[in-house]
Amino acid sequence: MYLIHTKYLIPKGYRGLTLYPFVLIKYKQDKTNAIFINHEKIHLRQQLEMLIVPFFIWYILEFVWRWMKFRNFHLGYRNISFEKEAYYNETDFDYLKKRKFFQFTEYI
Repeated sequence: MYLIHTKYLIPKGYRGLTLYPFVLIKYKQDKTNAIFINHEKIHLRQQLEMLIVPFFIWYILEFVWRWMKFRNFHLGYRNISFEKEAYYNETDFDYLKKRKFFQFTEYI
């Protein structure tokens, strides 16, 4: 994992963006934020197990579907299965040790 501080590439309202193997962060202090880093590590694992490009295709399609379902951008984002898995488990620092393959499907 490579942390890159860049306040210009992160969309407004977000703190980070994971593009395997990079984690782009908006705020320098997040480099030491264990919960934030764990959340992004979960995304790295998701991207790796889906061979990166299919991850982003699924992510975008699921986001559009959820956005249309909820008619709300933020609710659409928060209900993407990848995000639900990451948010739900970001405080469990042993999660990646016990995480099953394709675990995000439990959050669909």
